[in-house]
Parts: sequence; C-alpha cells; structure tokens
Amino acid sequence: MSTREPQHTDPRDPHTMTRRQLIRHTAWFGAAVGLTVVGGEVISRVAGTTTSSAATTRPTLRFAQISDSHIGFQGTANSNVTDTFTEAIGQVNSLGYTPDFVIHTGDLTHLATPEQFDQVKQMMTGLDTPHIFTVPGEHDSTDDGGRRYRDAFGKGTRGDGWYSFDVAGVHVIALVNTLNLTLLGHLGQDQLDFVKNDVAGLSADTPIIVFSHIPLFAMYPQWGWGTDDATQALSYLRRFSSVTCLNGHVHQLFTKTDGNITFYSGTTTAYPLPRPGEGGPDAKPKPVTLPAGKLHAALGIREVGYVKGQQTLAIKDQALT
Repeated sequence: MSTREPQHTDPRDPHTMTRRQLIRHTAWFGAAVGLTVVGGEVISRVAGTTTSSAATTRPTLRFAQISDSHIGFQGTANSNVTDTFTEAIGQVNSLGYTPDFVIHTGDLTHLATPEQFDQVKQMMTGLDTPHIFTVPGEHDSTDDGGRRYRDAFGKGTRGDGWYSFDVAGVHVIALVNTLNLTLLGHLGQDQLDFVKNDVAGLSADTPIIVFSHIPLFAMYPQWGWGTDDATQALSYLRRFSSVTCLNGHVHQLFTKTDGNITFYSGTTTAYPLPRPGEGGPDAKPKPVTLPAGKLHAALGIREVGYVKGQQTLAIKDQALT
C-alpha cells in the first residue's frame, strides 16, 4: 500500500479511526465530493463559499470523493485522462483544508492492466490526505474477477474487497457490486450477510455512509445503472436516522432521496456519458465527445453538506478548473 501510515493518538481524539484501524486503500473518484462531519453531522460547502453557519465550526471529520478516472482510456471523448485526473487531484488539494481521507468510487483504470493500476496508485500519492480508500469498478476487473485490483488495493479487505470502519462517530461501509454482473450490479449473499452483521450492534442515531461503484438505487436499469439485490442491503439500514450512499459509474451528477437514505451519483474525471435514455430506447451509454472547450464543464468537484437535524443535504457543484 502506498498510503501514509495513520497516526494513532489518544482514543478520545475524534480523528482516531477504529474498527480494523482504518483499512487503507489507494483510490479516488471522478468528481470530487467533499463531505464534512461535525460531531456526527456532515456539513458541506463549495470551495470559497459557505453554505451554512455550521460550516464555520471546526469540523470533526472532512473527506472527499473522486470517481471514474479510467486511466488508460484512449478516445475522442478525452484525449488525455491522465491530465484531467491530475487536475482533479489538484482541485481536491485546493479545497482549503486537508481531507481526513479520500475515497475513489471505482473505475480507477480502463482495462485493469498492472501498468494502469501502478499509474493510478502513483498518481494518488499526490493527494494531500493521510488515508485513501477505494472500491473497484467493472473496468477494474475486466477479465480476472478483480484479482489484480485486490492485489493493488485490497489489503485488509474481506471477500471480494468490501470492508467498513468507524471514524469520529460515523460508520463507513465500502461495497463491491461490480463482480458477477449480468446487467445490473450485484452484491451477493456473502456481502449482504456482511452488511447485516456489520451494523447489527450500532445505535440507530449513528450516521452511516456507504460507497460503491454502481448505484444502489434503480437509476436506469436498462443500462445496468442499478444493483439487483440492493433493496436487501438497504433494508438493514432503514432503522438509521441518516444514511448517505455515494457512487460513481454513471459519469454524471444525480441525487435521489428515499426516506432516510440519500443517494449521490458522482461525475467523472475522464469523460461524460449520456443522460438516462438519451438517444432513444436502443441507445447505449457510450463515451460522449463534447465540442471543443466543453469537456471540463462535464467534469467537476462537488462539496456536500449535511447538518444534523436537517432533512436535506446542501449541495453545490463546481466544474473542473
């Protein structure tokens, strides 16, 4: 692993990460999502702006998300995904604070070659954060059931690469739904049992954050934008007062709220995909080539804010600059 060793201090320190001592990974996502947690509350602001008075409070926890870097992609939709991923890393480093950790929600690579995994790992050492966590996308397990991904980023994980940890009163769960695909994402019974047992002993007021590559809601099943057994996994989370699910895969911003659970699809650092159903019933979600000068507007950074006691998240999005 190339991430930096966590500094374990006084257990009363809210930054002390317990539960398997912060399983460390190496990855980030396509659109940066900055999440700030203040004493169990997630607060958000866009760089240079303030979305609530709580944002001026010194946060207990702040982290960021990136997705779909697709290192190794070659095509007219983006002639240099390495450069745009580098720009995204720089933009994360310019948020105005050092994230306590960063997550990458999959498709780190385009073809899952050892060289592409090595390149992603090296690039992410440039992130100004002590911890980096990842989950695989389907492009990270093109022909080997995710073995090369786990060799590069799976140390300390369980099963096909899932895991969880507690930090600053928040419980974080990383799920893998990109293996055993037919059309939709799939978790499988072993992972469903893991989720059930993992949260069984938690208090209902524990904030839950879940991240995966494919959405855990039916965004557009015709294109595989959903997970066939997600309802079962989410049933174990219904008793919690606040659940936030982050995903990549769809290369565009999208938000859905279902009771106590809010889903956020992140954009990409690589190339856009069409909106659900765009192009007619027979269309496929293929990379979209935009007019010259328009690509960066489709790639971007989002900081998300959630304040305990409020029903909605404050979200502002910022194009990649």
